[in-house]
Amino acid sequence: MATKKILLVDDEVALTRIMRLNLEQTGRFEVREENRGSNALRAAREFKPDLILLDVMMPDMGGDEIAEQLAEDPNLRTIKYIFLTAIVTKSEAGSGATEISGQTFLAKPVKRDELLAVVDDLIGD
Repeated sequence: MATKKILLVDDEVALTRIMRLNLEQTGRFEVREENRGSNALRAAREFKPDLILLDVMMPDMGGDEIAEQLAEDPNLRTIKYIFLTAIVTKSEAGSGATEISGQTFLAKPVKRDELLAVVDDLIGD
C-alpha cells in the first residue's frame, strides 16, 4: 500500500503535533504540519498532499479562504480537505465527521479513531 500524504494546517502547534503522531504511527501516512494559514498554499504546492486537514479559524488566514484559493488553483483543486473546527461542538456533530454545506467537518478535539476513520473514508485504499 502506498503512503498517502496529509497536510495539517492549524495554528495550534500541540494539536498538529499530536495529530501528526497519531497518523504517522499507522505507518500509512506521511504528514507535514503548517501552523500559519498564510503558508498553507505554498506548503500544499511543495508537499502535494492527498488530503489537507484545515482549521476553520486561524489568526492570519481562515480555512474558508484557503479552501477558496485551493479551488481556484488548477494544480491544487483536486486535493481533498476536511475542516477542523471548535465552532461545531462534539455534542452538535456527534462522533466522526459532519457535513455542513457539502463540506466535511471534524469537531475538535478530534479522537484518534474518528480521525483515522474519516481519513480512510476520503483517501484510504
